[in-house]
Amino acid sequence: MKLIDEQYIETPFYGIDKMTAWLRREGYQVNHKRVRRLMRRMGLEAVYPRRKRGLTMPDKEHKIYPYLLKDAQVIRPDQVWSADITYIRMYRGWLYLVAVMDWFSRYVLSWEVSVTLESEFCVSALQQALGLGRPEIFNTDQGSQFTSIDFTGMLLGAGIQISMDGRGRVFDNIFSERLWRSVKVEEVYLRDYQTVAEGRYRLSQYFELYNNRRLHQALGYRTPAEVYGVAAGTPVALRAPSVPTALTDGDESTLETPVFCLDNG
Repeated sequence: MKLIDEQYIETPFYGIDKMTAWLRREGYQVNHKRVRRLMRRMGLEAVYPRRKRGLTMPDKEHKIYPYLLKDAQVIRPDQVWSADITYIRMYRGWLYLVAVMDWFSRYVLSWEVSVTLESEFCVSALQQALGLGRPEIFNTDQGSQFTSIDFTGMLLGAGIQISMDGRGRVFDNIFSERLWRSVKVEEVYLRDYQTVAEGRYRLSQYFELYNNRRLHQALGYRTPAEVYGVAAGTPVALRAPSVPTALTDGDESTLETPVFCLDNG
C-alpha cells in the first residue's frame, strides 16, 4: 500500500491495470484483483477526463448553424472564439462550468458556473467576454444552451458569424476539450470541493494561473495572456462569476471569505 500510494502521487492517472503492471516491473508478483482491493481500501481511483454525457442536448426548435472552421487557419487573436460546457465533480453532487476561449491564444475570456443546465449562465459568460472585444467567428456545439435565442441573438446583434460543431464530432471544438482536460487533471481531480462556493473560488484561482502564469508548449512556452496581449492588471478570469444567486443559497464555504485583489499586491 505504501508503494501504491507513492506511485499514485507521481502518476495519479494509473488505474488498476497500469498499477498492477508497474508493481510487477518492480518485482512484486501481484494480480489485478489484489491491486483493486488495496486501491479501494485506500480510496484511490485513477484520474482521467471522462466523456461528458447529456450536458449539451439539442433543441429541435432552435436553429442550427453550419460549421465554418473546416480547414480554417487561425492566425490571430479574436479571429475565433468558442464556448463549451463541462461538469465538475464535488464531494456531493455536480457543478456545471462554461468557458469562453480565444482559439489563437487559448486565453479564457470568461467563465461561469451553475448547478443547472439552463442557458442563463452561458449567456452571462458571453456577456462578460463581449465586454472585452468581438471575434469574427464564434464556435459552439449544438446544445440548447448555445442555440437558444438569447445566446445566438447576442452574437448576431454584435455582427459575429456563428459556427456549430457537427453532431458527435468532438474534435470540431478540440481546444475546449484540451482546456477541460487541463482544468480537471491539474485542478479538479486534485481536490474535493465541499461546497459550490469553494469550487467557484478554487476555479477562479486556477483560471488566473492558466491565463497568466501557466506556460503552454503550443504557444512557445508563453502564457495565454501574453499571446492574447492582455495588459497587466486584474486577470479577467479571476472575476467571480455573476450568475449564481441560486448557487449560494444555503451554501456556506469551508474556506475563509475570499479576497480578490485589484492590484499585483
